[in-house]
Amino acid sequence: MTTRTILFDSPFLLGFDHTRALIDRAARAAADSYPPYNVEQRGEHSVRITLAVAGFGPDDLAITLEGRQLTIAGKREPSGKADQAFLHRGIAGRGFVRSFVLADGLEVDEAKLEHGLLHVDMSRPEDLPTVRRIPIVTG
Repeated sequence: MTTRTILFDSPFLLGFDHTRALIDRAARAAADSYPPYNVEQRGEHSVRITLAVAGFGPDDLAITLEGRQLTIAGKREPSGKADQAFLHRGIAGRGFVRSFVLADGLEVDEAKLEHGLLHVDMSRPEDLPTVRRIPIVTG
């Protein structure tokens, strides 16, 4: 942690407080392993995040985008069967919050739930300039 702080305290990296906060948030999110997920490159300009959300329905899931942070949350209501007794319970049903920090220009296209997998497809528009010339104004 101290290495990261020293790096961002450099006088050559001005205004990167937000970036430091995003990196810290991403490191904390990476430490949690539930639910399992994949990040897949789908072509030159597309990415897909897939989360294993068996037992969750569309009404149990929420996807929000705030700034560059994509948050996927799941909350299930208790089954309500008091007489239910498990001999083994290996299917997790607990709630979760999983966050991803998106790169600039990456936009969420759609989310699809199929066969217990939640797919969130994103793309980067191809017409974004990679180099932009900044005009000099004389005063």
